[in-house]
Amino acid sequence: MECVELGNNVSQAVICRRGAYLLKWSVLGKDVILPGNPDKPTWSGMAIMIPFANRVRGGGEYEFEGVRYYLPRNEEGHAIHGLVLNEEWDVISIGEDNVALRYVLNHPGYPTELTSIIKYALNDDGLNVEIIVRNTGLRNAPLVVGAHPYFIVGDNWRMSVQGDVRICESINKIPTGRLIPFNLGDAVRREFDDCFLISGDITLESQYSMIRIVRRNMPYVQVFTGVPNAVAIEPMSGAPDAYHNGMGLTIIKPGEEGGRYGFTISVLRI
Repeated sequence: MECVELGNNVSQAVICRRGAYLLKWSVLGKDVILPGNPDKPTWSGMAIMIPFANRVRGGGEYEFEGVRYYLPRNEEGHAIHGLVLNEEWDVISIGEDNVALRYVLNHPGYPTELTSIIKYALNDDGLNVEIIVRNTGLRNAPLVVGAHPYFIVGDNWRMSVQGDVRICESINKIPTGRLIPFNLGDAVRREFDDCFLISGDITLESQYSMIRIVRRNMPYVQVFTGVPNAVAIEPMSGAPDAYHNGMGLTIIKPGEEGGRYGFTISVLRI
C-alpha cells in the first residue's frame, strides 16, 4: 500500500493513499494516535468520512429531492462511515511536513459527483487537517464530513470543554433529533458511543498525554470508547443519520464548494 511519510523536528506522520487515512502520528517519538490498520480503518488510526459521518439508518436507504438511494450496509443494518474509506486518493501536492490528497466520488448510492481534497500539515506542536468538498456533478449534494481519530489514553482519561455541550438523544445509536444539556465532567472513564454538539475546544487528558482539539465548521463530535486504551473523538460537520434528521446537513449546489472544514490537534503534554 502506498503511503506518504511526513516529518519535522518534533513529529512524524504516515498518511495512506487508501482513504487518505492517517496511519500513524507521533510527537517526540511517542504515538499520539493509536497506530492504524488500513484493513480496519475505523478501529484505529484516523479515517476520513465523506459524504456522511457515522450511521445512516434504515439499511442505508434515504430519499433526496424525490429520488430514493441505497447505501452499502453493515452488520447492524445501517450504512456507516461514508463512501471513501477504501478508495485510492491522488496525491496532488507534497512537502516535507505537508500533503494534499484528492478523490472524485461517483457512487450509485449518492446523487452526484463530489471532489474532495484533504490537507495534512504538521506544525511545531501538532497536526492540522483541512477538508474541502466541491460539488462537481449536475445535481444537489447532501453532505456531512467527519474524521475518526483514536487517541491513546491512560485509565484515568478525562474530557473537558469551555462552552456549551449537548448530547444527541439516541435510540439504538441513531439520534432522534433532540438535544439534551450534558456535563462533560461526567465523561470520566465511562463508556460512550454518542454524538454531542459542542461549542468550545476539547481537551483530552490522562497520564499518557494531554491534547486539545480546535475545530472549524465541525460542531458535532462522536465519542467512542470501544477500543482498549484509546478514545475516539470524531469531529463532524453534522450528526449521525443527518440524511434523515437534518442535523448539520449541508446541501451543495452544482459547481459550489461546501465550505472548508477542519481541525487542529495540539499536543500540550506528551
